[in-house]
Amino acid sequence: MVLQKGKKNCITDVEGVQVGHKTLYEKVNKEQTICTGVTAILPHSGNLFYEKVRAGCHVINGYGKTSGLVQVEELGFIESPIMLTNTLSIGPVMEGTVTYMLQQNKEIGTSAGTLNVVVGECNDGFLNSMRLQAVRPNHAIEAIENASSSAVQQGAVGAGKGMICFGYKGGIGTASRVVTASNEKYTVGCLVLSNFGDSQDALFANFPKKKNPNSTDGSIMMIIATDAPLYDRQLKRLAKRTAAGLGRVGSHMDNGSGDIAIAFTTANPSVHNVNGHLESITYLRDDDQAMNQLFQAVAEATEEAIINSLKHAETTEGQNGRVIEKAPLT
Repeated sequence: MVLQKGKKNCITDVEGVQVGHKTLYEKVNKEQTICTGVTAILPHSGNLFYEKVRAGCHVINGYGKTSGLVQVEELGFIESPIMLTNTLSIGPVMEGTVTYMLQQNKEIGTSAGTLNVVVGECNDGFLNSMRLQAVRPNHAIEAIENASSSAVQQGAVGAGKGMICFGYKGGIGTASRVVTASNEKYTVGCLVLSNFGDSQDALFANFPKKKNPNSTDGSIMMIIATDAPLYDRQLKRLAKRTAAGLGRVGSHMDNGSGDIAIAFTTANPSVHNVNGHLESITYLRDDDQAMNQLFQAVAEATEEAIINSLKHAETTEGQNGRVIEKAPLT
């Protein structure tokens, strides 16, 4: 049984979640092209530092560069927008996001402690002249400020502008599923940054043979959002199920691939510096029928989000006249 899709079939079907992009595309000269960007996922529209969301993460294959996941793994919270960009732009995107958060919260770094910013990446160096380091801190701020709860723009936008998937133009993709169990409805949304695979590996289409031109085996970032009442250990379990969706499309999670998943819930937020030394939450039992459906929802939404990243991307010309075609999908 295939689960019902959300109204917009994207991660913003989870109430409160917002997504914004900043796309950079400029032909600098005959050899160099800026073909990259930044994507921001906001778990809710409020103050993320003071109202943290519970989260978990999972590294399927660790050939990737991220910031902030050590603290997510240790404490089980996210307190900033989740940012996506290219491999060499983790630093400026982190700086821009820190600047944005400092402007929103005058106490950070003084009376309220420090801040953990989560940034993930994929390598867009075939199309994008990464050595130019075109992404600057202000682009991260613009991506955050562009965020909305509308249907998410997909394909060659934001962080996905220069990405390649199964030898064709990849990038940003998203999908959602609705779970009905225990007399409750829960939504699961997935957003991916796809940048992996050879055409002959694709299980969802009979592509002409086309090798992935990336110099490495490629990568994917997978962001899962839900409104189901879960806590960090359970969210890590959801993050692990992205591997099922990744396998469905044909990924081997190769040696040089960074396959990284982050999952968060908008339920059960934690208020920063609340009085008292005890905290209690309500969460689903692991053996409740809803948990298996949530796992199924993650697998289905991840699979479709990857396919959507191809469906919505357009043929793109990058550095040195390199062209990556739109996938022959309808």
